Order: sequence, then structure tokens, then C-alpha cells
Amino acid sequence: MSIGAEVAAHLPFLRRYARALTGSQKTGDTFVQATLEAAIADEALAATLREGRVPLYRAFSKLWASAYLEVGQRKSVGSAHEEAAQSQLKRITPLNRQALLLTTVEDFSNAQAATIMDIDEADVEALVREAIGEIERETATSVLIIEDEPLISMQLEDLVKSLGHDICGTAATRTQAQEVVAGNKPGLVLADIQLADGSSGLDAVDDVLEITSVPVIFITAYPERLLTGDRPEPTYLITKPFQENTVRAAISQALFFGSSRPLD
Repeated sequence: MSIGAEVAAHLPFLRRYARALTGSQKTGDTFVQATLEAAIADEALAATLREGRVPLYRAFSKLWASAYLEVGQRKSVGSAHEEAAQSQLKRITPLNRQALLLTTVEDFSNAQAATIMDIDEADVEALVREAIGEIERETATSVLIIEDEPLISMQLEDLVKSLGHDICGTAATRTQAQEVVAGNKPGLVLADIQLADGSSGLDAVDDVLEITSVPVIFITAYPERLLTGDRPEPTYLITKPFQENTVRAAISQALFFGSSRPLD
């Protein structure tokens, strides 16, 4: 396969990364084009591109780092959901944003991201932690917990508070959830499916969504009840018994993108 063909296979992903990094499709594409022009002009650089995505992203990173321009006045091109995600990304400092995107959206390892950014692997880990911290500070909200098992409800309360969020209320039944939402609109809902009085957490969530648009994370011992194909299936579905880190990651992503579906 020619170098051109190999690079072409990676271009859609590099364009996605550039768009998210710069916050603008036009500016992102400009940096990608400049990277390709640099490779054409430099035979040694062009030869390294046979080695896969890492050298291509590294070449892009060097160019971006040397000519970084925050595009705050230009409107992003894409869906409203994508624009919301890019708006959030622009609140994260540039190096942190780069490390986070490389290790999440682009699915590079910390070692690969370190090579791309020309820094130590430990520095990548630190930058990602800082980025997550920035996200959590920017997305602090109030959380409604719909859960009929007291110990699990308390565990979720402690977890949510440890992330810097408030609890707007807890509910063990659909009626209790209605009462909470009547007085306090949550910014996030964590919901079980089967509730104390036999009512449905699905119905309780539908009640909430009729009042306000809010991301929802279902935490249940009965995931098969949601994975039937008969109705839209949730993006965030966590099976009991759960790992706290799994819940933390789901909360961060749901709040970061401001909805219950991930960035396409």
C-alpha cells in the first residue's frame, strides 16, 4: 500500500481529532492540510507515516503546538450535540484537552499519547487527571437518585458527593421521585428499574423527562429489561453489583456531553 493510501485511511480520524481539539471544523481541517503539506515537503517525515497513526498524529501535534490558535469566534460545524461537546472541550486547557482526546476519543494508550505529544508517559497521566478534574468542576450539578435499596442509595450518595455534586433528592418509588422533581429539577438522574412498591424506574424517569431534559444513568440488576429492542435503549446502563469507577466514568461522560448519548 502506498503512503498516500495509508495516510488516507487515517484522515477521517485525524480530522475528527483536529475538529475536537480546535473547536472548529474549518480550523481543524486547515491544520490537517498543513500537516499533509509538511509531509509532502519532507521525505523523512513522509517515510515515518508508513508506521501508522502515531507518527501522523505526532506530526500534526508538532504543527498545532507551534501555531496553536484558540478559535472562539467561529462557529463549529456539526450537530448541536457535537457543538455542545466542543464547547465543553474548549473550557479545558489545551495540553489537558489534547491528552484527554488522544486517550479517550482516539483510543491511544498513554505511551502512544506520550510519543505523539513528545512528553513523558507520567505527564500524560497527570494531564488526563487534570482534564477530568476540570470537567468535573465545570459540570457540577444536582443529582436525583431513584433507588429502593437503602445501602446502595447511600453508596451512590457518597460517590456523587465525592465528585463535587449535590443531591437534590432520593426516591424509593415513582411517587417519591415525582415529589422530588416537583420541588427541585435535577441535572442528572441515577435510576434503578425495579422500585420498592413495585413501580417502575423507567416510568419514574419518563416523568422526569417530561419536565426537564436531563442525562440518565440506569443502574440495575435487570439490564435485560432494557435491552429488548422494543424501545430506545439507554446509553448508560450499569449492572449491579457495580464498580464505583464505572459509575464515576458514566457520570463524567453524561455530564460532559450534556445528554444521555455519547459524541458520535
